[in-house]
Amino acid sequence: MRAPPYGRGISLGLHDLTWIDPNDPEISFPPVSAALKEPDGLLAAGGDLSPERLMTAYRQGIFPWYEEGQPILWWSPDPRAVIPVDAVHVSRSLQKRLRKNDYRVTFDTAFADVVRACAEPRKGSNGTWITIQMQQAYIELHRLGQAHSVEVWDMDDKLIGGMYGVLLEKIFSGESMFSRARDGSKIAMVYIAQWLQMRGIKAIDCQLPNPHLMRMGAIEISRDEFVARYL
Repeated sequence: MRAPPYGRGISLGLHDLTWIDPNDPEISFPPVSAALKEPDGLLAAGGDLSPERLMTAYRQGIFPWYEEGQPILWWSPDPRAVIPVDAVHVSRSLQKRLRKNDYRVTFDTAFADVVRACAEPRKGSNGTWITIQMQQAYIELHRLGQAHSVEVWDMDDKLIGGMYGVLLEKIFSGESMFSRARDGSKIAMVYIAQWLQMRGIKAIDCQLPNPHLMRMGAIEISRDEFVARYL
């Protein structure tokens, strides 16, 4: 769950990276230990967003993150932010909202709508890293059963919050979340954690920390621990 990446005009050290040929039949990435320290976690550039390449990346702790006009950039930051699914923090105000039950929650019923909502520019930002290319790639992953969404609706059946991500054997890689009404994304987080617990999934990969996620229970662990524990 990420904000827009390093903006245009900031040196990304692309000359130091491995460049991936999208036409190479061998889908592979450099070891995550080769990722740059500045910017933290930048590992490779190029390639494509095919389902095979995306799932190969996620199974190694790598994810794509770039802006329109940039090459596809692949990242594996150290440390990594995760939320154990049994440790999502529910504040008193959120507990009260959950008891009020003035919403309904679904799973995998409006995946494309959730992705498009996550792609809408956030307050204080004009752009998004969830480009049309990215949207299409994750919608295809969903069609193949590898990406999932949770949707929060108000009582008038308006979509007010949600989250989507990629499901692995031990961890759910949360890509993005949104809220159009108070607590929309928080409710989505609580319910996706319960949904994952029932499937034996241990944690939600937040990838990078931010204040909202830390308040919801995110912790930071080393990249080595992340790989050893969840991949």
